[in-house]
Amino acid sequence: MDQPGLQGRHRDKNGEIGRKHGNTKIGTLRRIYGRSFAAESPDDKELKEVLLTMDEPSLTKLIHDHEHGELDRKLRTS
Repeated sequence: MDQPGLQGRHRDKNGEIGRKHGNTKIGTLRRIYGRSFAAESPDDKELKEVLLTMDEPSLTKLIHDHEHGELDRKLRTS
């Protein structure tokens, strides 16, 4: 699955994010990133369940925050 704008990073980062934050509910991530985050997924699904089918804009936000050390902080303060 080729996703433009991710420069090939999605495969490696998906695994890291899934291992570390896989049990995070999509509803929690929507409080951080907005209602359009992973729009195809219900609030009660866990990130690990939808990570591989997530839309590009949502995945890009996660990867960016993960790479810059912001994802942990955002989850702690959500």
